[in-house]
Amino acid sequence: MSEEEKLLISTKHYLKAGIHIGTKFRTKYMEKFIYKTRSDGLSVLNLKKIDERLGIASKFLSQYAPEDVFIVCRRENGWKAVKLMGKMTGIRVFAGRYPPGILTNPNLDKYIEAKVILVVDSWPDRNAINDAIKLGIPVIALCDTNNQANNIDLVVPCNNKGKKSLGTVFYLLTREYMRGRGMISETKDIEAEIDDFTEE
Repeated sequence: MSEEEKLLISTKHYLKAGIHIGTKFRTKYMEKFIYKTRSDGLSVLNLKKIDERLGIASKFLSQYAPEDVFIVCRRENGWKAVKLMGKMTGIRVFAGRYPPGILTNPNLDKYIEAKVILVVDSWPDRNAINDAIKLGIPVIALCDTNNQANNIDLVVPCNNKGKKSLGTVFYLLTREYMRGRGMISETKDIEAEIDDFTEE
């Protein structure tokens, strides 16, 4: 089996989506995922590690029923993607500014219980991470080269700012989660294209 066949999606597609293009800042947490720094100063993430971590995250999430998973996304570029994943899988999503307490305060109207959370960016979504830490539930986070990854149980390195990159990430997470839960067969694709997950 070639390297290419082992990936969740072709290298060409990953590159086209810019999933590997990081920022000019790099934190010590993210150094092990960085492949190189371009001449313009942008860090480039290792594609193989992105793919590997997406696979691990999907497998981990698929151990949980949809109602036990909670996805939080403050970043507007990811709203369409997380909402479509929610619609297709039954996973609960929160797109917008997350007010602290949704996971910890049963008196809130929006209160929900979850056993695992996924955040799109550990900085703007830090309120959700803090709630999860209080509850002791695992946190999966999409992290760019400039993210702090302390308090994260599973880091998925990727460009977590770009529309195409987030569309690709959530297309793959949706497909792999549905396969892992037996919602679709291992060889079947989901009834949505990557573009359906991508903000206009």
